[in-house]
Amino acid sequence: QPNELSFFNTPDCVFTLERTLPLSDSKTYLVTGCAGFIASRVTQLLLNVGHTVVGIDNLNDYYDVSLKKHRISKLESPNFQFSILDLEDASLVNALFEKHKFDGVINLAARAGVRYSMINPSVYMTTNAMGSLNLLEAMRNNGVRKYVLASTSSLYAGQEMPFVETLPVNNPLSSYAASKKAAEVLAYSHHHLYDLDISICRYFTVYGPAGRPDMSYFRFIQWIDQGRPLEIFGDGTQSRDFTYVDDIASGTIAALKPLGYEIFNLGGGKQPTTLLLMIEKLEELLGKKAKLEFKPFHIADVKSTYADISKAKSLLDWEPTISLDEGLEQCVKWYRENQPWASSIELP
Repeated sequence: QPNELSFFNTPDCVFTLERTLPLSDSKTYLVTGCAGFIASRVTQLLLNVGHTVVGIDNLNDYYDVSLKKHRISKLESPNFQFSILDLEDASLVNALFEKHKFDGVINLAARAGVRYSMINPSVYMTTNAMGSLNLLEAMRNNGVRKYVLASTSSLYAGQEMPFVETLPVNNPLSSYAASKKAAEVLAYSHHHLYDLDISICRYFTVYGPAGRPDMSYFRFIQWIDQGRPLEIFGDGTQSRDFTYVDDIASGTIAALKPLGYEIFNLGGGKQPTTLLLMIEKLEELLGKKAKLEFKPFHIADVKSTYADISKAKSLLDWEPTISLDEGLEQCVKWYRENQPWASSIELP
């Protein structure tokens, strides 16, 4: 129920925020998946500058639910209302739009993760595609025009780098990527047919404190600290365009401006970092040496990601400000401050 957050009995978490966001008069936004890693930060930034946020999440158990409750517990504010709600239930979504007058919708609710989409592809389509359609229909029927959709760099798999938004992304290599492509084209059709204002943000390997435990950096911090071997799929030279969560959150909010229909890469925009180099940085921060266990390269993985962010710089006046060294330091700091709970978080 809205504002009844006392049942989230979890450890304290301290996030750092060095900047404010230049938004104008107070508005009301719907943020879906608000117990998630990125959405909880987007919600906090919106609240910080005086906006009202209605947050929804189904609190599914894809990964340890205590982490989702931990994030929600930090969002207590008179301007924040939270409900447990599943986007796949169109009737509940419609009722939510009838109850509130939204100035915009930021859809960050999704089934994430390339590998798990090979195990349970159906839930990716029902959440990422049908859930998105339910939101778009509710917007159309209730006169809400602005829609920001979280998409993924996984759509670029197999393309020439650095990835630019104009590349054709018609050959997704995973069910996860296919479901996000479906969400993107549904958004375009609603823009074309009903004049909805759409911003699509393709995220590049987001990391940060209280992140997703299925991400490599989260696992590696826990495993290095505990002296457990790190599972490396491939030779470790695969690389990613790591992007700190607060940078991603600020870019997502910047995409609320009226744009018509645009797709943006939100990524580090610099030379990608290899897995082995990231491990070296974590070893130094934790003061422990990692044990590496190499396994065959996973068929669903891509060798490298690298974002061209010139469009986001031009139209959103956005670029990342947090370096990988700074960001990983914050990740390790959060892990240490939240012991022993952080070391016991179950990994998918």
